[in-house]
Amino acid sequence: MMSATTMQAAKKLPISMKNFFSLCKPRVTSLIVFTAVIGMFLATPGMVPWSLLIATTIGIAFTSGAAAAFNCLIEHKIDAVMARTRARALPTGQVSSSETSIFATLLGSAGLAILYFFVNPLTMWLTLATFVGYAVIYTIFLKPATPMNIVIGGASGAMPPILGWAAVTNTISPESLIMFLIIFTWTPPHFWALALYRREEYAKVGMPMLPVTHGEAFTLLHILLYTIILVAVSLMPYGLGMSGLIYLGAVVVLDAIFMAYVIGLYKQYSDALAKRTFRYSIIYLTLLFAALLIDHYWKI
Repeated sequence: MMSATTMQAAKKLPISMKNFFSLCKPRVTSLIVFTAVIGMFLATPGMVPWSLLIATTIGIAFTSGAAAAFNCLIEHKIDAVMARTRARALPTGQVSSSETSIFATLLGSAGLAILYFFVNPLTMWLTLATFVGYAVIYTIFLKPATPMNIVIGGASGAMPPILGWAAVTNTISPESLIMFLIIFTWTPPHFWALALYRREEYAKVGMPMLPVTHGEAFTLLHILLYTIILVAVSLMPYGLGMSGLIYLGAVVVLDAIFMAYVIGLYKQYSDALAKRTFRYSIIYLTLLFAALLIDHYWKI
């Protein structure tokens, strides 16, 4: 029979696993993996070999999760103050800093090893650069230093399609760079919409987000300008012959809805509309990449 201590430990195990899983920011990681997988499929006219697809997906997911865990570790004191993040596992003491460090190191190392041995070295090095860009350059240096942090740091978040493409072809192509540009120009209006209705929390912790340092009107103007750039960039796949009419039809509708949200926000701001704009931006990117995939196999 199991002792009381053993039974108690067994009961805590699923909770501990859930806490460690939450450190990986699963929603963010799933979007990263999704765009990387789309990059893989767009890199080949046929089916991506299952072994390559599985290895790349696991490798990128592990490394992305590790980067998110390091981000949680570095910002746990800030997270404890902000309403959006104070229920996370580190601020609440459900996991310790040392446990997070070990977990993130092992997870990241495993992810990079999988990419190196089962995919190719180029994908591993690009993924490592992405990891450093997010967990170190963005989180430690850019985020607390400049209100344009998300613009510069957005390059790391835009890398997954390039990683997916490199996994299949062992190269970086113009097509993968176009997908990079779409995510890169999408990131500022996406994140600034969040920063607007959370600006008081960012101000409280001394984080120089654009709405805190330059105010609401300035931020709204930049959201509008970046969304206009995004619309132009989102049409590039069709303009350069990378996609066909299915993608064009989908992206025109998606762009029109995004612009409607942003123009409404610019004309008459409200926290409620900023929240809806932020939520739609996630739907926008997901459906845009889904349209790219569908168009790739059923181009008209």
